[in-house]
Amino acid sequence: MRIPTLLLLTATLTLSACQSRWNPANWWGRDRESAVQTDVNPLIPDQTEDGRSFFSSQEQNAYVGQPIQQVIKAESHRVPEGQMILAVGVAAVHGVNNIRLIAANGGAVEGGVLTLNLMGIVPEEPVVGGSDVTREVTAAVVLTDQQLAGARVVRIRAAANSQDTRVR
Repeated sequence: MRIPTLLLLTATLTLSACQSRWNPANWWGRDRESAVQTDVNPLIPDQTEDGRSFFSSQEQNAYVGQPIQQVIKAESHRVPEGQMILAVGVAAVHGVNNIRLIAANGGAVEGGVLTLNLMGIVPEEPVVGGSDVTREVTAAVVLTDQQLAGARVVRIRAAANSQDTRVR
């Protein structure tokens, strides 16, 4: 009795893995799978939330950042594309976001110094106070060797101070 039961169980499991008429799951229904052809990719939206086409050229809004209060650290690291400039600053209020390093003077190098402004967007209802650690912000930008041509020093400028880092 043990051997026939074991053989029946083995045969049932083996047949249930194939897509044939011998599969016990196919015995009571004639369900067939058919592919639905669509011209629309459901993963790509037709329009954005504001009604414009997803692939249309989107206008760049002007950046309305304000200078961060103070720069506390500036570093330069060599990367394959050029130099990665990292800046850490302390904002005057909590909630400053969209931190950027923006080139001053259109990115022109003056006297071997390339100046970058540390900027951020201040929230509508800022929270004042707290320690410097809780208001710390970080931004980084990768500058190519062409953008750094002639620059020996990169100066990160904030509202109250600036820090220099040597280009390697």
